[in-house]
Amino acid sequence: MSATATRMPAADRRRHLVETATRLFTEGSYHGTTTAEIARAAGVSEPILYRHFASKRELYLAALEDVWAKTRESWERALEVSPDACAAIEAIGKGHVSVRSPKLQLAELWVQALSEASEDPELKRHLRGHMREVHDFVAGLVRSGQEQGAIAAERDPDAEAWIMLAGGILGMVGRRVGLLDDAELSAIRSARLAWLRG
Repeated sequence: MSATATRMPAADRRRHLVETATRLFTEGSYHGTTTAEIARAAGVSEPILYRHFASKRELYLAALEDVWAKTRESWERALEVSPDACAAIEAIGKGHVSVRSPKLQLAELWVQALSEASEDPELKRHLRGHMREVHDFVAGLVRSGQEQGAIAAERDPDAEAWIMLAGGILGMVGRRVGLLDDAELSAIRSARLAWLRG
């Protein structure tokens, strides 16, 4: 353990642990990543990690919320600089091609959590609330686009938001197993945008 890690303020150390855990979870898996590996990669001992997080699940949920906060911030920025909400949705879909991007990390963490949730009621409860929050944000984007006349009024914002979340999961599954390439994902996005615009 380095002297820098030892002197790191608690809030900074906690953030460093979350960022390290996010990287390891998204490069590997929730099930396969141990707290010992996370501590080692963060340059701290396991007891130090457990001072900040009572369990691997708690650390995973902190990673999920951190990635969502970063994703939401980038989506809000896209909305600010786009001419309308539909253009923001298009920018959100096209952006973040790096595996380190919060949007891709979010989908990766969802896919992993979905596989664990059936055996972990607390994770299932948290994931349900978390995905509902993301859905509500996206549905709000669709409603804004409808108010601006950029998205067809007959589209159901709630249904469209669920389809977009499902698309994020499909994209991650496609990348993981080689099912879909970038051209196919781009074609799917284009078809969805054409549908939204009517």
